Amino acid sequence: MAKRSIKTVGLVVKHERPEAITIARTLTRLLRTRHKTPLADTETAKKIGAEAVERHQLADRADLIVVLGGDGTLLGVARLVASKGIPILGVNLGGLGFLTEVTIKEARAALGRILDGDYEVDRRIMLEAIIERASEEFTQSFLAFNDVVVGKGLLGGMLLLDVFANHKAFCSYRADGLIIATPTGSTAYALSAGGPIVFPTLGAIVVAPICPHTLSNRPVVLPDSYEIEIHVKAPDHDPTLTVDGQESAQLGPADVIIIHRSRHVVSLIRSAHPNFEIWRDKLHWG
Repeated sequence: MAKRSIKTVGLVVKHERPEAITIARTLTRLLRTRHKTPLADTETAKKIGAEAVERHQLADRADLIVVLGGDGTLLGVARLVASKGIPILGVNLGGLGFLTEVTIKEARAALGRILDGDYEVDRRIMLEAIIERASEEFTQSFLAFNDVVVGKGLLGGMLLLDVFANHKAFCSYRADGLIIATPTGSTAYALSAGGPIVFPTLGAIVVAPICPHTLSNRPVVLPDSYEIEIHVKAPDHDPTLTVDGQESAQLGPADVIIIHRSRHVVSLIRSAHPNFEIWRDKLHWG
């Protein structure tokens, strides 16, 4: 993928973390000295000296996005800018951070290298989830960077989910829910459900049941060319579809969810740290 000419840089900052504001000011000064235009939402711009824009305008104006926050902050930004192919640099503020891999101490140097054109980009797949409503003639669609989860309501019993893979019967699950995850999302909710860690640039998707009634229902890795179709058979369990843990929609009786690889990808700037090193560090492997 050809590298962009970087003239404007959007800064997305987690406001409740003072250290994020501090490093954002440092990066803003660096950008100014390099004759680049720093952009931020109105509240952030006042604090760090950047040009103020509406958050949704970042996708149209920025050539690069720097996220100073956690993985949750980056997930929202990824869905916002994926259609534009804008590269994202994630700076971790000290949490688990599989996506925001650059540390605060590394942030200034990392941005300097990027402005010099010295960087590589990982193209991470996304999923598109479409809800086909049984009761109405309309559909809803969502983009997911980590995962799409069909889960039961707070007081509901087990869900019955009929799943088709590539238009063929795959499995009927009795479970608390079902996770469909990208390789990027394999280290998120799917991992806690017993799923495998998938190398982030592989073309694959993970299908992982949540607390299945049948213990032999184990997580499965499928090609990302497959379309997953989920039929909800739980009229009284108040099931919900959740995307990246941030967007949700209630599911009705006999609704169908179609999940396939999106035509959009997330362009994530590669950290200097190899994936194996990140896994060892984040997961406390010996």
